[in-house]
Amino acid sequence: MRTPHNERLTPTTRSTRPGEKSPERKCILTGRHGEREDLIRLAISPDGQVLPDPRARAPGRGAWLGVSRAELEAAIEKGKLKGALARAFKSAPPLVPEDLPAQIEAGLVRTLTDRLGLEMRGGNLILGSERIAEHARGGALAALYHASDASEGGAAKLDQAWRVGMDREGSGEGGTRLPLDRAALSVALGRDNVVHLGVIMGRGADRSAAERVEQALARLQNYRDASQDARETGAV
Repeated sequence: MRTPHNERLTPTTRSTRPGEKSPERKCILTGRHGEREDLIRLAISPDGQVLPDPRARAPGRGAWLGVSRAELEAAIEKGKLKGALARAFKSAPPLVPEDLPAQIEAGLVRTLTDRLGLEMRGGNLILGSERIAEHARGGALAALYHASDASEGGAAKLDQAWRVGMDREGSGEGGTRLPLDRAALSVALGRDNVVHLGVIMGRGADRSAAERVEQALARLQNYRDASQDARETGAV
């Protein structure tokens, strides 16, 4: 569950049971298919305005995006999004708010912070450098995360403890820098000065807490990052 620094995350977890295939959806801009947990759903409000639906819970017909924020902004500027939405919703072109890309990113950030809060309440997260280091050296952490503004020294010490516990010394692997600073993490987890956090190993056949957190994190990072696949298709 760890990703070496600067390595792009890719969603790898699914909400389906073992052996089941996750439903696929089609990106309205690129035409590519992907599992719904990798894409971002858009919904239409009663007044015809496009709204982000990152949890895919809004009623009615939805449209799906599998592009980064930069690619979405380019599609909006070129007028491609309105046409794609009209075809997807089988209606007149809906109203696209100017800040839709920012709304989507904010929704994905909330999804990540909400997920961290749920895992905290479920007893799946460990805070405090000393406690994290103890669990890391014992091989009891499924994932290790650092705030975006964590010091290099503090992160390096915990990374080393994790490598020792997982018998990966010399690999260069370590915790993942979250796109959240310590203030955002502290608010999300209801604790003071959260700089690092560890996710304990799962205790059942269901997806582990680390997989759930990684999925939310990967969707946000993939939206923020440029998509190599979309650039290669030239569809956006």
